Amino acid sequence: MSAEYFAGVIVRDLKAVRRELDAYLDEGDIWRLPPGIANSAGTLALHLAGNLQHFIGGVLGKTGYRRDRAAEFSRRDVPRAEIVAQIEAAIAVVEQGLAQVSVAALAAEYPERVAGHTVTTGEWLVHLAAHLSYHLGQIDYHRRLVTGRGETVGALAIPELRTARRLPETA
Repeated sequence: MSAEYFAGVIVRDLKAVRRELDAYLDEGDIWRLPPGIANSAGTLALHLAGNLQHFIGGVLGKTGYRRDRAAEFSRRDVPRAEIVAQIEAAIAVVEQGLAQVSVAALAAEYPERVAGHTVTTGEWLVHLAAHLSYHLGQIDYHRRLVTGRGETVGALAIPELRTARRLPETA
């Protein structure tokens, strides 16, 4: 398994986050908080962008990104265009940062302690992909809940995986 596989899954899911944000007809709905929902789609998208720009861009890609995790959760009414720009920035650092990670580095210790623990880079990338997917599902649910529109945006699309190839139909 190479870092390219991780990049493919993470980029696919970030593109789905972007599609989710675009599917809100009223931009204000991105920030609505129905009863019982702790984080809006805007908060979750900013959190995901900051998380990946830090752990993949800043740590692995050495971009110099400085994360402000508290702001990810406290900012409100950020324009959709700004959130999408942060998602696009995350896509770029994932592609660039993981292009620098060798197969040997995946088995090595991740260069930064995470919540007081050490893990391998490969295991941390699995965690980051799962974390992204978890919040993508929350964003999808939030969008459906606040807009009343149940259509899909194609999250977790198999054809968007880098190795996906359509096979001919069999009779």
